[in-house]
Amino acid sequence: MRLWDHPLSANDLRQCLRIATGATLGFTISKIFGWDNGVFFTVTPMLLLGMVPVMSAHAARQLVAAAVVCGLEIGILGGLFGAHPGMMTIIAFGLFLVKFACMSRGSLFLFGANSIISLSIMLHFASYPTTDINNLVFTNLLASVLSVVIAYLMTFLIPDVEQRQPPPRPTEPKKSHRMRHEAIMGATIATLSFIVFQVFNLSDSLSAQATTVLLLFPMNWNGAMGYARKRAMGTLMGVTFGLLGQILLYDWSDLLLFVVPLLWIGSMIFSYMHVKESSGSGAGFGGLTTLGILFGQYLSPGGDLVYSALYRVSSILFAIVVTLLVTYFVHRLLNRFESTRFSHEMA
Repeated sequence: MRLWDHPLSANDLRQCLRIATGATLGFTISKIFGWDNGVFFTVTPMLLLGMVPVMSAHAARQLVAAAVVCGLEIGILGGLFGAHPGMMTIIAFGLFLVKFACMSRGSLFLFGANSIISLSIMLHFASYPTTDINNLVFTNLLASVLSVVIAYLMTFLIPDVEQRQPPPRPTEPKKSHRMRHEAIMGATIATLSFIVFQVFNLSDSLSAQATTVLLLFPMNWNGAMGYARKRAMGTLMGVTFGLLGQILLYDWSDLLLFVVPLLWIGSMIFSYMHVKESSGSGAGFGGLTTLGILFGQYLSPGGDLVYSALYRVSSILFAIVVTLLVTYFVHRLLNRFESTRFSHEMA
């Protein structure tokens, strides 16, 4: 499996610097002000700067809109029906269906992608009585707004050196049967993931939960299969770096002066891999998000990253296998019907 055969241009190097510096800046600000859910402030800039090479108003609007819409959905629907698991499951499926439909259309991909990640995480954690829903919603919104500001700041301070070519447009629009296939498959698996994490009370498996959703971003079975291998590879590399960082820091994991440079170096390494792959969500992106989750959520004063890292590996690999099996069966089931067939050539 060849990964890093994309030649690195001057613009690509600038993007690597923007991703690493932006994620580190978000992490640092959240720690200085003592904000909860530091993973939002670390991973959201990674997602934005990694998925959008050139920051634009359209991307900014999508990211902020996703946070606002998800906040309203969690605050209103979660407050009204949170105590009714059956009703919440139906509502979750409907919400995921709309978000995956936005992704399938293409023009609102960033809105749909960020909404799905935020909705999946917040729906799960909002169900626990110890969770402050208002704080969770506000933190996610604040992280999104801050990420937009950071992205614009990085674009201003580390601009491209030459004009980028616009991404190639699809030769023909997606057929309605394929869009239905992608939306229904994504919503079904995301809802099943929500049910499993609720039933088994997996409140400490944020990485595995995010993985089950990220695997759906290719929007089809073949893409999910290819991404799963890259995600597993990226997770192993991200966890390895996290373990090495913990060994190096030892008892100094509460000192930002030592943590921040280490996070920047790791983010720069995985950003370089992500840009070299030039394939959207690949091994580099998997390593990048894994590192962001480990540092943003589990690295704390007196905390032990070793147990968290090892637990992350086992839970993520298990989540990948199970998600792939379910994706395959849902894909085959939807292909049995003309109106939801992924490709008519497969008939």
